[in-house]
Amino acid sequence: MRTINHGLKVVRRILNLASTEWLDEYGLSWLLTAPKIKLLPEPDLRKPYPLSWEEQDRLFDKLPPHLLQMASFAVNAGCRDQEICNLRWEWEIQVPALGTAKVFIIPADFVKNGEDRLVVCNDIASAVVEAQRAKHPTHVFHYRKRPLAKMLTSAWKRARVKVGIPVRVHDLKHTFGQRLRAAGVSFEDRQDLLGHRSSRITTHYSSAELQNLHRAANKACERNANNVVMLTLLRRPNSSNVRPMEPLPNVEADQGPITHTKPTQCVLVGNGVN
Repeated sequence: MRTINHGLKVVRRILNLASTEWLDEYGLSWLLTAPKIKLLPEPDLRKPYPLSWEEQDRLFDKLPPHLLQMASFAVNAGCRDQEICNLRWEWEIQVPALGTAKVFIIPADFVKNGEDRLVVCNDIASAVVEAQRAKHPTHVFHYRKRPLAKMLTSAWKRARVKVGIPVRVHDLKHTFGQRLRAAGVSFEDRQDLLGHRSSRITTHYSSAELQNLHRAANKACERNANNVVMLTLLRRPNSSNVRPMEPLPNVEADQGPITHTKPTQCVLVGNGVN
């Protein structure tokens, strides 16, 4: 089903472009309207598996050094596998207001949603990046001086078998997002930190906004907090893969705190660097 749906998504994208962006010599779109294409249900689609701190420690203890660095960055920056494997020094942006915190702009060609992506590293992710500096001329992460094509290698598979956790690389991104939500980070800030598509100009931020995102990202580092509550993962009675969640910081009900509005006075961080 997933393979079929992938093909349907490609067709749907082409039809949408033909009805909205692709024009003929007369300035008319190729199609008047794009037909609706419904994806097939995927009942066997694997659910996200955010890690607890204890599971993270067990998994990371079994990873080889190069994957440990990449996994530590992933769970603290919320990046996808390909964004991490392709992360390059030329994409780093200097933001004096953030001190030693690292910031990257990943070009749209390397981002799933096709938009330039801002990455504001928390203190742990920044330390990982700094530890990699000068080890490779172009890429932040590598193995034996060669960039990796993916993190899901045989070493990753062996590690998860040893600890008995069915974790994918993408679950590290889910873990980062869950910890931000549990810490009370606003929906808007979570969108920015996770690189989700939004209607905002996502490479234009004021220094104050970048500092706010850095503070929010650091909340994913906090292992202990007061006023903890138990988050319950709701499943249907016959659902499999149900496990209790660890105590996490208290958050406001429903959607969490009211999101803020981006100020109109802003500066261009950049759409990539030369």
